Amino acid sequence: MKLLVSISLFFICLNVGFSQVKRTPLDGIVAQIGDNVILHSDIEAQVIQAKQANMEITPEFRCNILENIMYQQLLVNQAMLDSVVVTDQQVDAEMENRLRAIEEQIGGREKMEKFYGKSIIQIKSEFREIIRERMVAQEMERQITQDVTVTPREVKEFFESLPTDSIPYINAQMTFQQIVAFPEITKADKQRARDELQKILDQIKAGKSFASMARLNSDDTGSANKGGEITARRGMMVAPFEAAVFSLKEGEVSEIFESEYGYHIVKLIERKGDNYRCAHILKIPTYTTEALEAAAMKLDSCYKKLLANEITWDDAVLKYSNDENTRQNRGIITNPYTGDQKWDAAALSEIDNQIYILTDKLKPGQITEPNLYVDMMTRKEGVRILRVTNRTQPHKANLKEDYALIQAAAESMKRQETIDEWTKKKIRLAYVKIGEEFKGCNFKHDWEIK
Repeated sequence: MKLLVSISLFFICLNVGFSQVKRTPLDGIVAQIGDNVILHSDIEAQVIQAKQANMEITPEFRCNILENIMYQQLLVNQAMLDSVVVTDQQVDAEMENRLRAIEEQIGGREKMEKFYGKSIIQIKSEFREIIRERMVAQEMERQITQDVTVTPREVKEFFESLPTDSIPYINAQMTFQQIVAFPEITKADKQRARDELQKILDQIKAGKSFASMARLNSDDTGSANKGGEITARRGMMVAPFEAAVFSLKEGEVSEIFESEYGYHIVKLIERKGDNYRCAHILKIPTYTTEALEAAAMKLDSCYKKLLANEITWDDAVLKYSNDENTRQNRGIITNPYTGDQKWDAAALSEIDNQIYILTDKLKPGQITEPNLYVDMMTRKEGVRILRVTNRTQPHKANLKEDYALIQAAAESMKRQETIDEWTKKKIRLAYVKIGEEFKGCNFKHDWEIK
């Protein structure tokens, strides 16, 4: 059965970038929902995105796109009636996340600006309201389905209703724990970073170009190659940074200040209300070789005690680990891409190749020797011991081993049923008109039947 893809998933999947298809005065109207019209370019924009993502363009593809856009407009209309609000800060944060993803795909902000033929400020201005509308639709959908839950009986009935050939095959899965020792950053390390930044600031005050000094010296790799330049809006950066920015006049350079990332100086380039463009230089305190060696010795002692059963794993985590993300959770490592504690064996080597190499031959309960480690999210370097806590064999899904997975599938189906009922009801109350080009579409819902 053809499913109406939820708006919250549809636009995440098509994250290749913002389309270059533009609306023109001659752009044809293909549908109307209430007061909102849907243009031919709205359809073609997503076709281009799909092609860029190597998706197959079937004859029904444009029909599916149109139905999803019509569904989004129903959500937006209802959100207006229910006074659903998405703040400027939320929109700007989502904008930045999307821009960073596009930058990574294209190869930097300058290449992105060249690709779209617009400055970063123009890109943000053009697409801010598009993103706001999509976020409003997502929030409306969340409110529609927020009370959806499934009972154990419903989970069982859902699983038993699945055709035998539809029961998914589950790859081998594993769970891991870790003890991590990151090198300590001392007061001397911090002072060394601050002194380095003070020398840079003195040179800028003596006439050196801020942009040149940022390119040569800033530890913020994301902005250094642009002369330290950042375009942002109030609420997007950490508090000490924004306090410095909003205390400056255009052209002024701040004194040194500290944030959770290190030591900064910032120059305000321009500010219009809550929007600003600035340049900054960051110096991150670094640990010494001796500190890394001390961390290695610390975990070597821990490793020996674990092997000799002189300490339990849970006690070792509390005593030896200084990783904030896992220390209070018995060292359990969460997959950052799924949010689950289980790691699919087939994807493990692509997500965290070091875990894959070190634990490939280990049985549940066995541990690795201390190894150098770079945190995949923060890029902090340290030393860690890994422990395999469980390893399942490939199998067909069943309620005993895969209850959480089956529960999520049952809940997803129930949410879709709730959305379908809501959509059917709202179509009957809305003005809907579909152009001749799409009259022959095999839509899931009867959009023009009253």
